[in-house]
Order: sequence, then structure tokens, then C-alpha cells
Amino acid sequence: MPGGVNSPVRAFKSVGGEPVFIERGEGPYIYDVDGNRYIDYVCSWGPLILGHAHPDVIKAVRNSAMRGTSFGAPCPVELELGELIKSAFPSIELLRMVNSGTEAVMSAVRLARAFTGRKLIVKFQGCYHGHSDFLLGKSGSGIMEGDIPGSPGVPAEAAGLTVTLPYNSVDKFIDFMAEKGEDAAAVIVEPVAGNMGVIPPARGFLEALRTECYLKRTLLIFDEVITGFRLTPGGAQQLYDIRPDLTCLGKIIGGGLPVGCFGGRRDIMEMLAPQGPVYQAGTLSGNPVAMSAGVATIKSISRLHGFYKDLSDKTKSLTDGLLELFRQYEYNVTINRAGSMFTVFFAGGPVTDYDSAAVSDKELYSSFFHEMLEAGVYFGPSRFEAAFVSGAHSGGEIEFTVQAAGIALENMRRKEEAE
Repeated sequence: MPGGVNSPVRAFKSVGGEPVFIERGEGPYIYDVDGNRYIDYVCSWGPLILGHAHPDVIKAVRNSAMRGTSFGAPCPVELELGELIKSAFPSIELLRMVNSGTEAVMSAVRLARAFTGRKLIVKFQGCYHGHSDFLLGKSGSGIMEGDIPGSPGVPAEAAGLTVTLPYNSVDKFIDFMAEKGEDAAAVIVEPVAGNMGVIPPARGFLEALRTECYLKRTLLIFDEVITGFRLTPGGAQQLYDIRPDLTCLGKIIGGGLPVGCFGGRRDIMEMLAPQGPVYQAGTLSGNPVAMSAGVATIKSISRLHGFYKDLSDKTKSLTDGLLELFRQYEYNVTINRAGSMFTVFFAGGPVTDYDSAAVSDKELYSSFFHEMLEAGVYFGPSRFEAAFVSGAHSGGEIEFTVQAAGIALENMRRKEEAE
């Protein structure tokens, strides 16, 4: 495997050292092949909102697999999951299941171009929408960590059909739309950025996107692959009361299995084959095992009274505790939080966009990451990734994490003084 991994961030290149290989997960914990246990705040990058190996999800997966792992034909459980998604997202009138967030975004963009008859796509710096050719420029996640403008192998012609604007800049977006908005097929955004670290939208930013897209007959696409069912049942669009034309989902709707989904206005979605001329297909789309895991996850969440408030409260308790420790040890840190998502930025000022995230201290984050790992806490191996709290994290795990952070910062300070 190139770099020894199947996804770049797993190689620990941005934090140094050797990656841990995980053997199993249970509740809020993961266990590596050497028998070490860690409190997990990666949660498979968000989908494990109930924690690892939740009994309801495992039961659903087992029962589904016993009936067959793939049919390449319609099955009832994909309809069940589709209804659950539609109930949570009023903006989704029709939807199509796919196998990843990248595939969902790629298909939604193709559909938007066909519907509008335009080619240009507008995205925002630091927002990651998968690794398709036309959306890699100034993306978040591994692209941002490696300071890679795009990727070799992406034709200039493909990149030239995408315009990248500053995230959270209302004025620059309005100026662009005034000049070229009528050429734009779609504006795509993470309504809460989660791939340059967690960065919530500035006041009026999402509202400006909605208004300008409406005026220019440009489609607004919300990439809620991370935020869907994570911030609220209806994602960021429910939280901020903004209705996009198309929505891309993933992560939680697969309960930890590979899945994605895109959906939206009926008149747009009806252009998809076989109903319309826009082709999109997938042998494993609507896979019964992945659909069953998603149904079990969403139904389990719905049975837990106050689930999202409890998640948010636990996350706030954790970030408040961490922030107090950083102040005690006089580290300049900003912690951004949105519901059960958060990021620790070693930056002295507010982090509101790509540029302010990019100046966060890589070396300090790497030191903190490894000290926490040594103490039994697993954060994302990159300063630009979100951390996630699950329903399986209890007050005990939160308290342990804060205590571990105190030890980590003490060790960091001693090493700095010794140099």
C-alpha cells in the first residue's frame, strides 16, 4: 500500500511517528494490535455517533448479512432508510443512495450542471468535498495539511471549472455572484466546516448563499456528509434554518459502513436516470447491510430522549475543561465547537476561515497529539481534523480525558524548558 495506508491521514505524516493499527472497538474505546486501549475521539471520522460496536447496529448488520450481503437489486431496507432520511430533512423530496461522500458530491454536481445547463462550480477554501478532480483545489483535510494546491493528475481544464472563494466572506461571495453568478451551476459548501477543523458559519454567511443562489438561479448544495444527523437529526440546515436545493449525506446514515446519499428538490432529482437523462449508477448502491446499519443507528438515536443535547453538553464539558488547562499552562489555543464536534487549534486568535486555520502551530499540535496518545486518548492525527464525541462517551471518559490533558501539557512544558 502506498505509504502503508489506504487513506493518507492515517499514515501520521502530519504528526510524525508510526500509526497505530486498530484491532477492535467497543463503546468509546479502540484497542490497538499491541493491546493498548484509547478513548476514541475520531469515531471513524464521525459516523460512530453511538460508539463502537453498538449492540443495535451489530445485530442489524448480522441479521442482514445472514440474508445475503449484496443483491444488485432493490431491497426493502433501502426504502426504510430513505424514509428516515426524508423525515429528518424536509429539503430532500427524492434521494439516491451511493457508496461514499465523494460519490454523493460528484453525482450532485453532475446533476446540478445538467439541470442549470451551466458548467461553473463555486466552492470555499478549506471545505473538503471528496477527491473528485474538480473539487480538490484549496480543500481541507489531507490536502490542507500537505499544503497541496490540488493534485497531479487533475487536468487544468477540470480545475478551471471551479472557483474557490474564502469561507465565511459574505462580501467576496456577493461580489462574485454579481459578476459571474449567472454562469454558476452550483455553490457547494460544508455549512459547518469540518475538514479544516471545525469552523461554524459566520453570521449571515449561509443566508447570503441562499439568497444569492436564488437570485441567480444557481443551485445551493449543502455537503452534510459530516454534519448530517451529527449536529441535529436534520443536520446544519435544521440548526440554521436554511433550505438547500441539494444535500449530500454520508457517515452516520451508514452506521459505520460505506454509504453516501444525495437528494433534494423533486424537479432536480427527477432528471436522474432512469426517470431522466442524467446517468448515475452503482452496483453496491443501496447495499442491504449498509442500509440496515444506517436504519439501526437512526432508530437508536430516536429512542434516546435528549440525545443531541446530552452530546452537546458532554462536548462542552470536555472543551471547557481543556481550554482551562491550556490557559493554566499559557498555551495560545482556540477551541471551536459545533454540537458534538470540536477542534483544538494552537492559534492565538479566532479561527474563522482557511487562512486563520492554516497558521495554527503544527509542532505544538503534534506534541499534544502524541502526549495524549501515550496517555490513552486518540485524537485525529492532523491539526485540521474534527474530533467527535459519541453517545458512548460518559462523564468518566470526559473526566479522564481532561486529566490526561493536564499530564500531557505538563510533559510538554517540561520538555520545552529542558531544550
